[in-house]
Amino acid sequence: MLKHTFCHVPGIGLKTERRLWDNGVLDWDSPLGHVRLKRASAEAIRTLLDTSREKLALGEPAFFSELLPPKESWRIFPDFRDSIAYIDIETNGYMGPYGYITAISLYDGKRIRYYVKGENLDDFMEDIMEYKVLVTYNGKCFDIPFIESHLGIKLPHAHIDLLYVLRDLGFRGGLKGCEKMIGIDRGGLDGVDGYFAVLLWKEYRKSRNPKVMETLLAYNIQDVVNLEPLMVTAHNMKLEQTPFCQGYRIELPAPPLELPFKPDLETIQKIRARGYSAHA
Repeated sequence: MLKHTFCHVPGIGLKTERRLWDNGVLDWDSPLGHVRLKRASAEAIRTLLDTSREKLALGEPAFFSELLPPKESWRIFPDFRDSIAYIDIETNGYMGPYGYITAISLYDGKRIRYYVKGENLDDFMEDIMEYKVLVTYNGKCFDIPFIESHLGIKLPHAHIDLLYVLRDLGFRGGLKGCEKMIGIDRGGLDGVDGYFAVLLWKEYRKSRNPKVMETLLAYNIQDVVNLEPLMVTAHNMKLEQTPFCQGYRIELPAPPLELPFKPDLETIQKIRARGYSAHA
């Protein structure tokens, strides 16, 4: 889809891009001579498109991520699907100097990795550099800056934040609400949210009960595993708004056959019995 994209060119918005498509300018190799553009010169467009070809050939998606509107970042997905990391973090519930990461989960469509404070959290810094694109939900405002600040690293990756893509498609209700809109059932984790994950961490620090940590990781891993079908769904729905829906549609992926952890229902019930109510 990237080679059909023009809205990353300064001066070309979505309406102008649509006009280009309607006038037969369907990809970077199409001649521009017969289309008049008010805010971008043909020479400037050709220069940017030459650079785009080069960056795509070199496998550098961050170039496009920096130029595309956040709601159009989905266009990066098909060309770089083999180098995507779906990530999500859990924290102790605080921001600033008192906040810290309790767990990170990473899923690349095949392999699940997880990182826990006090165990292997630093391994994330090396592992994440194996990928070129990060997919998150609300990661632009939360996960990415939190990781960079508290782990002291810079994530140079291209970034697809599904919050913006899905919101533009009419999805609402946070990550869990979006999941429900496409029929994802969390089973025993239904009703568990980020605040509940904070309570799980506090309970684990107090009890050191491994079942509590397993429940926290089961929740965190479910978040990243569910990002993949949301990404594919968003891609296909966005594609329907273009002239290219026939050639680029992607089948929904099968979920992992087995997840490394299962939630402990007794632990969940115990915390709920203390008066917890889901923060929807």
